[in-house]
Amino acid sequence: MKKQQQHPGGGADPWPHGAPVGGAPAGLGGWKRRVSLLPFLRFSLRDYGFCMATLLVFCLGSLFYQLSGGPPRFLLDLRQYLGNSTYLDDHGPPPSKVLPFPSQVVYNRVGKCGSRTVVLLLRILSEKHGFNLVTSDIHNKTRLTKTEQMELIKNISTAEQPYLFTRHVHFLNFSRFGGDQPVYINIIRDPVSRFLSNYFFRRFGDWRGEQNHMIRTPSMRQEERYLDINECILENYPECSNPRLFYIIPYFCGQHPRCREPGEWALERAKLNVNENFLLVGILEELEDVLLLLERFLPHYFKGVLSIYKDPEHRKLGNMTVTVKKTVPSPEAVQILYQRMRYEYQFYHYVKEQFHLLKRKFGLKSHASRAALRPQFFIPTPLETEEPVDDEEQDDEKWLEDIYKR
Repeated sequence: MKKQQQHPGGGADPWPHGAPVGGAPAGLGGWKRRVSLLPFLRFSLRDYGFCMATLLVFCLGSLFYQLSGGPPRFLLDLRQYLGNSTYLDDHGPPPSKVLPFPSQVVYNRVGKCGSRTVVLLLRILSEKHGFNLVTSDIHNKTRLTKTEQMELIKNISTAEQPYLFTRHVHFLNFSRFGGDQPVYINIIRDPVSRFLSNYFFRRFGDWRGEQNHMIRTPSMRQEERYLDINECILENYPECSNPRLFYIIPYFCGQHPRCREPGEWALERAKLNVNENFLLVGILEELEDVLLLLERFLPHYFKGVLSIYKDPEHRKLGNMTVTVKKTVPSPEAVQILYQRMRYEYQFYHYVKEQFHLLKRKFGLKSHASRAALRPQFFIPTPLETEEPVDDEEQDDEKWLEDIYKR
């Protein structure tokens, strides 16, 4: 019987048929020697510790990334405006620096928020860049019946692309009627300033000619035309009270009847639509920055817009649309306006904050062209809302017919 070979340190030799290739490290226990029987599984304790440390760092980094909110909200919003976000969007190759080209853009312009200036620029840009500018001569029909919505969406969707459609109309949900939702843009301004501009324009027109307002308000009585703004506000005339003061939010809330009721429901729905459907909502007080961002986001439509806007000849033409004979109400009247326009201001400040955040992303400094009218002693108070408007009634458009929307 063959005698079993003895290991120099005593005991039986663990490799009776010869040591494995490379030999066996001294001092390792049986578990480590068994692992070494398979060459592709051989590793040291140091390698094992390094792998575990790397895994721990990766897990902690992943947790920190998730707790920090992931990618910047601005990038996620921009992807939502311009296309669906996918896994590859977040983990694939870096996206192109050239933004996708939306072939359908809607500017549902808010009345007395610089829309005539912007439309004048769009007429020049459409000839320069070759896109289809689709306008409308309807200025006092912002709320539509279901049939009218379907018809208008059909007409817009069949326009030659690329197109930019513009009209004074409350937000339209194209997807509700099976259409492709376009990219929306808009501009708003300080609500009191917008109201005053509209109030005096209806009475006295602009620098294009004082008779211009006669076309829009031919039936206005003389005593109404020269009604003092303070009397209108303090005496609670219909033109200076709700629901007529609840004007900006419905352009973003939509066509639902509750969108015309001053309250939280319309406010929150308007904010939601801004986040989900509008590429940009700018502030008129910072129009040059609005044009800069439009040129950045929609170069196929707005490339070179700022140079056109700053051209002396164009500025001279644009100044002709400034409302004349405007006066500032008394502090008491302004305070009352703010109280009545509480929700309008909540929406305005929300949009302004989002706009300034967007500007900071592109290194633009936030500034206003002039001081706001808001008095320091203003204290917000709840509004008394009007009765709900029946969507099927036709007479509820009457209060809109007296307001020039441009």
